[in-house]
Amino acid sequence: MPTIPSAPHAADPLVGVLTEIARTVAETLSLPEVFARVADAARRVLPFDAAGVARLVDGPALLSWGTSTPGLPEGREWRYEKSEISDLLWPSGTTRRIDDTREVLDRNRRADREVLDAGTRSILVAPIARGSLPLGSVWFSSRTASRFGPEEEEAARAVADILSAALEHERLAEEERSRLRRHRQLEALGPALASALDVREVFDQVSAIARNVIPHEKMTLGLLSDDRTENRLWAVAGDRSWAPEAYPIPESERAQMDLDHQVVVDAETDLPPDSSRRAILLAAGLRASLRVPIRLEGKTVGALSFHAKEVGRYHEEDVELACRVADQVALAFSHQRLAEEAKRTEDARREAARLEERVRVLSDELESRDGFGRIVGASPSWRAVLVQASKVAPTETTVLLTGESGTGKEVVARALHRASARSAGPFVALNCAALPEQLLESELFGYEKGAFTGAYASRAGRLEQAAAGTLFLDEVGETSPLVQAKLLRVLQEREFQRLGGTRVLKAEVRVVAATNRDLHAAIARGGFREDLFYRLSVFEIHLPPLRERPEDVLLLTERFLEDLSRNVGRPAPGVSREARELLLSHSWPGNVRELRNALERAVILSEGGLIQAEHLPISLAGGGTSRVASAAAVELPPGGLDLDALEKTLVTQALERTKNNRSRAAKLLGLTRAQLYTRLERYGLE
Repeated sequence: MPTIPSAPHAADPLVGVLTEIARTVAETLSLPEVFARVADAARRVLPFDAAGVARLVDGPALLSWGTSTPGLPEGREWRYEKSEISDLLWPSGTTRRIDDTREVLDRNRRADREVLDAGTRSILVAPIARGSLPLGSVWFSSRTASRFGPEEEEAARAVADILSAALEHERLAEEERSRLRRHRQLEALGPALASALDVREVFDQVSAIARNVIPHEKMTLGLLSDDRTENRLWAVAGDRSWAPEAYPIPESERAQMDLDHQVVVDAETDLPPDSSRRAILLAAGLRASLRVPIRLEGKTVGALSFHAKEVGRYHEEDVELACRVADQVALAFSHQRLAEEAKRTEDARREAARLEERVRVLSDELESRDGFGRIVGASPSWRAVLVQASKVAPTETTVLLTGESGTGKEVVARALHRASARSAGPFVALNCAALPEQLLESELFGYEKGAFTGAYASRAGRLEQAAAGTLFLDEVGETSPLVQAKLLRVLQEREFQRLGGTRVLKAEVRVVAATNRDLHAAIARGGFREDLFYRLSVFEIHLPPLRERPEDVLLLTERFLEDLSRNVGRPAPGVSREARELLLSHSWPGNVRELRNALERAVILSEGGLIQAEHLPISLAGGGTSRVASAAAVELPPGGLDLDALEKTLVTQALERTKNNRSRAAKLLGLTRAQLYTRLERYGLE
């Protein structure tokens, strides 16, 4: 505890103030609370308008905490670099008094300018130290020039002496917090390294974790050749353009490869002139280096190195933490062979699963060699669809499936895939209307780590996932111009790039697209690229709505009831005559999807008995044809109409009628929620 200066007599106000301050510091409150109470007490012996404590932090930086309202714990913090503040204000070993700030402070420095702008005329600064270790300073300011004299200097020094305990306590607490934080950060290395089969996949992450413990601009992982004459830079954090794949190790450096560690204070003077490492570091502007070995089974196989631009950055006390990082990396290496074996096992498992899936698909398609036997339908229009599909399936031609929502476009797309030469590959589907532009782009093309906020790791897109198989792009008419342009390049050049990447990847996929929009009208309005349309519609197949193939309704009903009954563990129920008539009379605006949903509801309600008319949705009983009728009643005006304006008006009316309930509005318009959101964005109605 600092000694309180003696006073001429017990009634001296300074003694009482210092006693109160000492008691405050002894209570070990937080620094802002300590200073708020100190400022409150100091006001009785020092005539100041504002006061604060400046604390040295992070080397050449100053953290100043101040208040103009003593007695309150809240205050304000400022942070300054050494270049932003005059030497007169910077903490030193002497007490300084500025009688008129206008004469000595420099407006070109941020701290000086803020002092002047606050109307401060005089300042008193007293140093706070712990022995020979400077900790900061305490300052008092006034809007009156020459406000402080020798007596105030003495009082300020006494206050500073007592405050040294509080700042020392804060410094030690920060060091302890920093130590704990560094150890906790190193604990994250294990999970990070364990998350990948190859250390190189997470080396950037390892560097980021280690940087908070061992500051560095570059980090490398080198592996020695068997004859120890070459160092191969197996992993480099971040940009590796500055680092070669490998470099020779001269005779003068080979003995250093087996050292426990090597601290290079300055590469220019500490490394031999013939050292390739020296030349590489200096060319990259790196001067200091810390090298710790990587050992496997007691043998040094390489080294983990940290590099910095600042001369003398590393010291012996950094070695222990660096070795901890190296040990974690070595542990990952020791599991490398096991990881590789695990990867081979996983590849074999995936191949077995792929073959098993292929067997299942072939079993499903035993009814027809061309893969279309299980697609139900006997109407001429539907059989025409299957004939076209069976002809184009064995080819690599891009197919465009058109038709209303729910007509079975994805079912046909999957059949095209199963009947093609790519059937052993994956079938990957992507609904273009379900995602906003940015997310659709990343889902389709993939992205590299750091391509955007939240891209913590690289990810393959659907194009890569569908390699050697089929990519099905549903609702392709809802894509944005940017995505359309990139998709056109895929179809033309058969190549693409991930978001944030520079590497050109090959698109080894067959594309099958689908839309329920009139793309010709969209092209006329400028909403869809004509060149992309012609690339997609090399072979176009139009799927008729269910109302145009009524003879298929009962066939589909029978098949759906078989499938649904298996799901609920009951025999397939029968359908009453009234229910059959109701099914046949309904216009099915939702097409096959609506039929299946209606039957699923009926299976549940019938509880295994005969499906009656009342088990079917109420909408089938009377209002089912209203949408078709209303659509047919619209007459095209002689002067034409603006489809976009009409669609915008209908969307607006639907939102008004449903009081902005978007699910109900989408149902009124015959759209999915995703399709409605696309139109809200397109017409600025969000």
